[in-house]
Amino acid sequence: MGQTITYAIPVFGVLALIYMAWRSSWVSKQDAGTDRMKRIAESISGGAMAFLKAEYRVLAIFVVAVAVLLAVSADPKASSSLVAVSFVLGAVCSALAGFFGMRIATKANVRTTNAARTGLGKALEVAFAGGSVMGLGVVGLGVLGLGTLFLVYSNLFGTDSAENVTRVVTVLTGFSFGASSIALFARVGGGIYTKAADVGADLVGKVEAGIPEDHPLNPATIADNVGDNVGDVAGMGADLFESYVGSIIGTMVLGAAFIGMAGFENTNDFGGMNAVLLPLLLAGVGIVTSIIGTFFVRVAEGGDPQKALNRGELFSSALMLAATFGIVRWMLPDSWSFGGEVYSDMGVFYAVIFGLVAGLAIGYITEFYTGTGTKPVKGIVNQSITGSATNIIAGLGVGMQSTALPIVVLSAAIIGAYEFAGLYGIAIAAVGMLSNTGIQLAVDAYGPISDNAGGIAEMSELPKEVRKRTDKLDAVGNTTAAIGKGFAIGSAALTALALFAAFMTTAGIDTINIAQPKVMAGLLLGGMLPFLFSALSMGAVGRAAMDMIQEVRRQFKNIPELKAALEMMKKNDGKDFEEWSAADQKVFHAADGKAEYSKCVEISTKASIREMILPGLIAVLSPVLVGFTGGAEMLGGLLAGVTVTGVLMAIFQSNAGGAWDNAKKMFEEGVDIQGQIYYKGSDPHKAAVVGDTVGDPFKDTSGPSLNILLKLMSVVALVIAPLL
Repeated sequence: MGQTITYAIPVFGVLALIYMAWRSSWVSKQDAGTDRMKRIAESISGGAMAFLKAEYRVLAIFVVAVAVLLAVSADPKASSSLVAVSFVLGAVCSALAGFFGMRIATKANVRTTNAARTGLGKALEVAFAGGSVMGLGVVGLGVLGLGTLFLVYSNLFGTDSAENVTRVVTVLTGFSFGASSIALFARVGGGIYTKAADVGADLVGKVEAGIPEDHPLNPATIADNVGDNVGDVAGMGADLFESYVGSIIGTMVLGAAFIGMAGFENTNDFGGMNAVLLPLLLAGVGIVTSIIGTFFVRVAEGGDPQKALNRGELFSSALMLAATFGIVRWMLPDSWSFGGEVYSDMGVFYAVIFGLVAGLAIGYITEFYTGTGTKPVKGIVNQSITGSATNIIAGLGVGMQSTALPIVVLSAAIIGAYEFAGLYGIAIAAVGMLSNTGIQLAVDAYGPISDNAGGIAEMSELPKEVRKRTDKLDAVGNTTAAIGKGFAIGSAALTALALFAAFMTTAGIDTINIAQPKVMAGLLLGGMLPFLFSALSMGAVGRAAMDMIQEVRRQFKNIPELKAALEMMKKNDGKDFEEWSAADQKVFHAADGKAEYSKCVEISTKASIREMILPGLIAVLSPVLVGFTGGAEMLGGLLAGVTVTGVLMAIFQSNAGGAWDNAKKMFEEGVDIQGQIYYKGSDPHKAAVVGDTVGDPFKDTSGPSLNILLKLMSVVALVIAPLL
C-alpha cells in the first residue's frame, strides 16, 4: 500500500496543474473589453511582471549562494548535499506559484471589469476563476514537488529502517527552506511595493488633490493597482505555499518517530511509514475537494457573492472532513504506544478537527474586529470626529484587543490536539487547517482581482452601474482578505509549532529549560526580532512612500495638462461630469494619458527590491548564528521567543490595519455620528484616511511578513539541527 501511495502523491499535484491550465485558458478566452481598458490592463500587467522579474533576479543570486553553502557544509550522514537540491526546487516551485498567479490575476482583472458591464454573476465567475488558478497552482506545485522528491529519495536511500526514513525526510526539509526564503522576500518586497504606491496615491491624490480613488489623473494609480497583485496575489500565495509545505514536512518528521512502534511495524509493505505518508495523502485529497468546491461558487444577478464563496468553501471543507475520517481510519492502527502514552487513529482525526475549527474561528474573529459596520470599527469611526490622533489611538486599541480571542483559540487547539495525539497531533492539526488551501487561496486571490477590476472601471470611465458591480465584488473581497489574513496567521502559528517540534526531535532535545541563562537569552533575542523586523519593514515603507509622494507632487506641479485638469475638478466640485461645461470637459480630457505612470511603477519597484534585503537576511542568519554559537537549546529558546511575539504582533498589526481601512470605507458610504451624517471629504473622513495610511503597512507589509519570519526561522533551525 505504501509504495502505491508514494507513486500516487505526485499525480494529485499534476491534477491540480491540469485544472490550473484549464481555468487559465478559459479566463484568457474571455473578452477584455475596449481598447482603453486593454491599454490600462497592459500597464498594470507590465508593471507587475517588471517587478517580479526584478525581484527574481535578486533572489536567484540568493538561492544559488545558499544552495552552494548547503551543499559544501552538509553532514553526509544526516542530510547529504541533496538538501541543496531540495532547497533549489522549493525556491523554484514557490517562485513559479507567484509567477502563475500574477499572470492570471493581471489577465482576469480587465476581463472581470468587462464581464461586470453585463452582470454580476459573470463578473464573479471570471474573478473567481482567476483566483482558482492561483489556489490550485500553489497546492499543485507543493504536492508535486514534495511527492516527487519523496519518491526519488525513498528509492535512493531506502526505507528499510527508521534511520533511512529519517534521512529521507531530513533531506526534504530543504524544500521547505527554499519555499520559505522566496516567501519572505515576496511578502516583504511585495508589501513595500504596494504600500509605497498606496500611500502616495492616497495622501497626494485623495487628500491633497481631492481625486477619487483609482482616478486616471493620479500618476500613482497604476502602481497602486500593480501593488494589489504584487502583495495580495504573489505575496499571499507564497505565504500559504510556505505554510502548506512546512506543515506537511513538520508532520512527516514527527511521523518518522513512530516507525517500528507497536501497531506500525506491519501496517503495510513499506516499513510502517503510514504516519509519514498521511500528511502527503491528506494534502493530495485536499486538492480534489478544493477542485470540487470551485464548481459550487455561482451567483445569480442580484445575488450575494459572499454566500457563493462561502458555499464553495464550506462544501469543500465538509468533503475534506469526511475524506479525512476515512483516510485516518484506513492508514493508522487503532492504537499505539509512544513515549509512555497511548494514541489512537481517532485521536489523530480529532486533532485534524481542532485545526480546521481553529482556522475558521480565527478567520471569523478577524472579520469581527475588521469588518465594515462591526462594533470595533464603529468605535474607530466615532473617534474620528475629534481628529487623526483619536482615530489612531482607537485603532491601536482595537488591534491590541483583537489578539486575545485568537490566542485563546490557538491555545485551545494546541492543547486539544496534543492531548489526543501528542506533538504529531499539533502538526497534523496544521495540515488539517491547510488541507483546503486550494479553494481558500482561490477566494483570497479573488479579492485583488476584483479590486483591480474596479480600478480599471474607474480609469476607463465606464458607466456607474459597472463600478457598482465591481464595488460589490470588491467589498466581499475585503471580507475574504481579512479572513484570509487571520487564516494565514493561525496556520503560521501551528506550522511554526510543528516545525519547532520537528526541530527538537531532530536535534535530540526532550525539554528546554528557560532557567538556563543561554535559553533565556535566546528567548529574549527571539522576542525582540519581530519588533526589529517590523521596524525595518515599516521604515522601508516610509522611505519608499516619501519617494512616491514627491514624484506625484512633481507631476501635478510640472505637467500642465494634469494641473489644468485638477483646477477643473475643483471648479466643478459637487457636479457630475455630465453637468460640466463643454470647455471644462475638453480641458479635463486633454489630461488623458499625460500622467507618467511608469515612473511611479519604477520607484516602487526599485524601493521594494532595495529594502527587502536586510529584513530577509536577519530572518535567515539569526538562527544560524545563535545555533552555532549557543547550541541547540539556545536556538530552541530563540524559536520560542520569536513564535510568541511574532504571532501576537502579526495579529495586532493585521487587525489594526484592517479596522482602520474599513473605518475609512464607512465614511465613503456616509455615517451617522451623534445625529450628523459625515461623508467623503469631511474632516472626520480625512482623519480616517490618515489612520488608514498608518494602518496600510501594518496590515499589508509588516503584519503578514511576520507569519513568514517565524516559519522561516523554524525551518532554518530544522535544516541545521543535524549539524549542531
